[in-house]
Amino acid sequence: MKILVSVKRVVDFNVRIRVKADGSGVETAGVKMSMNPFDEIAVEEAVRLKEKGAATEVVAVSIGADSVQEVLRAALAMGADRAIHVSIDSDIQPLNAAKLLKAITEKEKPDLLIIGKQAIDDDASQTGPMLAGLLGWGQGTFASKIDFVSNSPLPLAGEGADPALVAGEADEGRHILVTREIDGGLMTVKLKMPCVVTTDLRLNEPRYATLPNIMKARGKPLARIPAAELGVDLSPRTALVKVEEPKKRKGGIKVKSVEELVEKLKNEARVI
Repeated sequence: MKILVSVKRVVDFNVRIRVKADGSGVETAGVKMSMNPFDEIAVEEAVRLKEKGAATEVVAVSIGADSVQEVLRAALAMGADRAIHVSIDSDIQPLNAAKLLKAITEKEKPDLLIIGKQAIDDDASQTGPMLAGLLGWGQGTFASKIDFVSNSPLPLAGEGADPALVAGEADEGRHILVTREIDGGLMTVKLKMPCVVTTDLRLNEPRYATLPNIMKARGKPLARIPAAELGVDLSPRTALVKVEEPKKRKGGIKVKSVEELVEKLKNEARVI
């Protein structure tokens, strides 16, 4: 089984974000960059599945300028077998990223696609679901647990059942169970492979790459594919108007009585 993992280079989560003076975006010059934390979880899960013997190959892919090779090498150091760099200099919107990943998926033909549920730079949480829609694959979003199904307890045989599903019911790896984090608790969905899974925080804790593995990563294959060669329409669908910091909150005050509190809530805050 082949697993394809998408990773993105973002401003490190420990860095305090600063908005550019002209409001055109956030400052990235001279700022520490790293792999998106949710994508680290995706890589870790893929590597763990390979270590368990459920997967034979893990391929990491990233879209962007040459600088994204930094996070691809980090994925290789964590345990990915090879990497693909989709080269493009312009900013990529979620739909365009999904289109490019679809083109790579059609070339690589993976059995499972694992992606971080969102990137911490735009927090869009759109690429995974869009990619599943473009591919026509099932999806398990916000995954906190992934299990492979050999003999599923869920009844698939019977009147109106899909013969292909029934025939493959006992095949190890044909289906997976994804436990999703939802507002009301947890939901478990059964997906026929190939499918798309997006990772949440509680799925695992990513490992630190050891020095020997970092050195080995330098020798692992990293292919570079210009985005123009994939035949994808990358016309932007949205435009960034302005980026600005949230308004600073005013300090609180103490009141001397309940009557004064009610008066201020009514006449100043206007919440009652």
